[in-house]
Amino acid sequence: MDAIEAARAVVEEHHPDARAAFLGGSVVTGRRTATSDLDVVVLLRGAPAPYRASLQHAGWPVEMFVHTEATWRSYIERELGRRRSPLLWMCADGLLLFDTDGLGTRLAAEARRLAVAGPPPVSVEEIENRRYAITDLLDDLAGSNDQGERLFIATELVRRTGELALAIGGSWSGGGKWLARRLETTAPGLSTRLHHGLHEVLGGRAEPLVTVVDEVLAQAGGRLWVGYRRAGTP
Repeated sequence: MDAIEAARAVVEEHHPDARAAFLGGSVVTGRRTATSDLDVVVLLRGAPAPYRASLQHAGWPVEMFVHTEATWRSYIERELGRRRSPLLWMCADGLLLFDTDGLGTRLAAEARRLAVAGPPPVSVEEIENRRYAITDLLDDLAGSNDQGERLFIATELVRRTGELALAIGGSWSGGGKWLARRLETTAPGLSTRLHHGLHEVLGGRAEPLVTVVDEVLAQAGGRLWVGYRRAGTP
């Protein structure tokens, strides 16, 4: 089966009474790879939604995200606050497989509107938290001579620096491959420089990575450690 045929078949098998369904993810884009799975969003009228499940169908790995209209909206609202919503993008950019009563068309339009509008603004407090965490990692990197430690410190620096660049750029965030893809448009060239910096750290030279991290930090106010304070929860 091709991707679309397999996606329709898996919904028919598991939820024949579904109101609508979407096929999203890399498989419907030019970024499809040999290991791409089928990300399928299914809309039901009620139970057993909401749930997600991983399964195999006709040789395809399938990730199925099952919701009602109410839980879809609830999950989207929760994810928007994090400026990272896979569910939103699966419906905004995905293929509407079928739509029995107009719900799929309405949610697709809503998802596209929210996606284009962009994430909510990042708070000053969050930016300071990110600056503090990155500053602490830079200090750890400067003080460590252990190759194993430096590997994980540098890897964490790369991830957090990419996330900070997206935050200050007003972009949607992402994890794994989506972090790299978001950076392509928000901060062109940054992924390449971070990759080079990480490679140099593993070769014993931290300066290239420190330089690019400091450049991103400078856009947010620079390093932050002395004077950082957060109240705890009683």
